[in-house]
Amino acid sequence: MRKFLDDNFILNSPTAQALYHNYAKAMPIIDYHNHLPPDQIANDTNFENLTQIWLYGDHYKWRAMRTSGVHESYCTGNKSDWEKFEKWAETVPYTVRNPLYHWTHMELQRYFNIDKILSPATARDIYEEASAKLRTPEYSVRNLLRKMNIKVLCTTDDPIDSLEHHLKIKADGFEIKILPAYRPDKAMNVDDAAAFNAYVNKVEAAAGISVSTYDDYLKALKNRHDFFATAGCSVSDHGLEIIYAEDYTDAEIKNIFGKIRGGAALSYEENVKFKSAMLVEFAKWDHEKGWVQQYHLGALRNNNSRMLRQLGPDTGWDSIGDFSQARALAKFLDKLDGTDQLAKTILYNLNPADNELMATMIGNFNDGSSRGKIQFGSGWWFLDQKDGMTKQINALSNMGLLSCFVGMLTDSRSFMSYPRHEYFRRLLCDMFGSEIENGEIPANEEWIGKIVQDICFNNANHYFGFGVK
Repeated sequence: MRKFLDDNFILNSPTAQALYHNYAKAMPIIDYHNHLPPDQIANDTNFENLTQIWLYGDHYKWRAMRTSGVHESYCTGNKSDWEKFEKWAETVPYTVRNPLYHWTHMELQRYFNIDKILSPATARDIYEEASAKLRTPEYSVRNLLRKMNIKVLCTTDDPIDSLEHHLKIKADGFEIKILPAYRPDKAMNVDDAAAFNAYVNKVEAAAGISVSTYDDYLKALKNRHDFFATAGCSVSDHGLEIIYAEDYTDAEIKNIFGKIRGGAALSYEENVKFKSAMLVEFAKWDHEKGWVQQYHLGALRNNNSRMLRQLGPDTGWDSIGDFSQARALAKFLDKLDGTDQLAKTILYNLNPADNELMATMIGNFNDGSSRGKIQFGSGWWFLDQKDGMTKQINALSNMGLLSCFVGMLTDSRSFMSYPRHEYFRRLLCDMFGSEIENGEIPANEEWIGKIVQDICFNNANHYFGFGVK
């Protein structure tokens, strides 16, 4: 019987072990999509305790705690940091077979060299040891990133953001590239007229451009897009249920903008036409600058209206949606491709039922102009676990070229999440290793090792043009 989380965790054959330890393990990390707060990197923050870095804002853990019968006061409420951690420690033994169980203990090992299993019996010792380390200079945010061998990370930023923290990080000469990503979802969200108009006012202030017409609005948003580029941004991102690809005319969109600016609610048809137009404009700007655009599709958000009113969004009340994706996605990509304005694109899918759909969709628009121009992105959110990642890798392998894949990302708000890259790499090596052992792939360790290294790091470095050595 093997020891839990030993050096060969998930690596179930000698070949898998060789691929991981000889090729994957030492590769640096490019984390091209996450939700890390740039102000904490700019200030090189030290966290006071393990709860602050581990439980604040982590809806994965909150969902598990709630399911285990833990009161909300220990998740997002006013209980002390120790009391919240104590409840998490009580929950952890019951997360067995959930990826949280693996992630929890990998993070304790990789960051703090703590090999103990977290439980009520070990909670106090683990909390005090890890918290004491977190308060030392060696465990500041920047040193945590160094410890995980990060070379580039891209945060997720609204067009109205001043990017002051990114500019400070760059001015400090921090050797890890901390870059913004342009996420203009609020700029196209016309579901609520009052909220949209309040946002337009913020765009006006950020761009220094008065917005009276739709053309003014585009000018102001393009101003922010240009500003992001000056700060090193080369990536955009959207988090949508579906791609919007309704037919529209310029006159219609101008009228729709005028209507909502007047405070009137839009019809469903007007709503989706406006969103369709905005997606096309954003995509054209991305192509013009040579950016990579990302689309995270399929989340059904804010399902619990009572808890949304109480806690707000992004607090753990979302799920996988069952939206129809194919036709609108194909129409949107084809519209851009038809005028040769389709940028490099990564499609992330949250519903595993659509894996093969996405894996075949990317092949429709990989035109040979660049390697892996259209990507089927890694399993994300509910799918960044063994089964979800295995299914994504297999769909991509069967219907595309896994060798061109840009690999894993964290999509996390926590500086403790980087062992997820290791988790992915171990799984990838295990899959290759088992097929070599079974005679399904030639036993050419050097060649397969190169492909593994490409997926872990090299492909992303080339695809995004980061030029990391």
